[in-house]
Amino acid sequence: MPDFDSNSKTKGALEVLKWAYHTYQNDIVYACSFGVEGVVLIDLISKVTKQSEIVFLDTGLHFDETYELIEKVKARYPFLTIKLKKSLQSVSEQADSHGDELWKRDPTKCCNLRKIIPLHEELDPKSAWISGLRREQSPLRQKTNFLNKDEKFEAIKVCPLIHWTWKDVWRYVHENNLAYNPLHDKGYPSIGCSVCTERVLSGSDSRSGRWANQKKTECGLHFDSAPKD
Repeated sequence: MPDFDSNSKTKGALEVLKWAYHTYQNDIVYACSFGVEGVVLIDLISKVTKQSEIVFLDTGLHFDETYELIEKVKARYPFLTIKLKKSLQSVSEQADSHGDELWKRDPTKCCNLRKIIPLHEELDPKSAWISGLRREQSPLRQKTNFLNKDEKFEAIKVCPLIHWTWKDVWRYVHENNLAYNPLHDKGYPSIGCSVCTERVLSGSDSRSGRWANQKKTECGLHFDSAPKD
């Protein structure tokens, strides 16, 4: 595996992205949730290539602010391909098949139907994908490397921001005048589906607002959930 300088100006992120796009070219996709790390990565990617493919898993349950941000990003980077990937069933069709509000009764199944399966469809023809994971985000993410063998999606998962802190992310956003989801200013450090995301108390784990009333801590794209304390 190549060695990247985590002491560089971008803590290795730009170097990793340059290597990834040189190595995989059109055989790599960025799966972006459009959280604040996402807009940082999109800006970094735009400095490396003008032909990147970015996919957003559109569950049909996201906050209006998230969809509005996507439109702003599209306008700023018109040369990038940003795709909203929908699941096979709409929210109402899922309710007909599995019952109303599946996310309350079986959130893992809901995530599988609306996120895992759609991402499989996007990644099956690819050799690698990019993620905005940071080691600081949660205990499950602390061992993430720049390059990871992803058994679930049978691809190399590239994580350029592993050494970035929350302060690093926001410093970059403000220095580069990037648009971001206004919910971040209202107590939402991690933003997912509106039905499964709540505000986080100051000083709490940044992921604690996700599935706040469930034992679930991850959607399953990266890790299986571990029980909450």
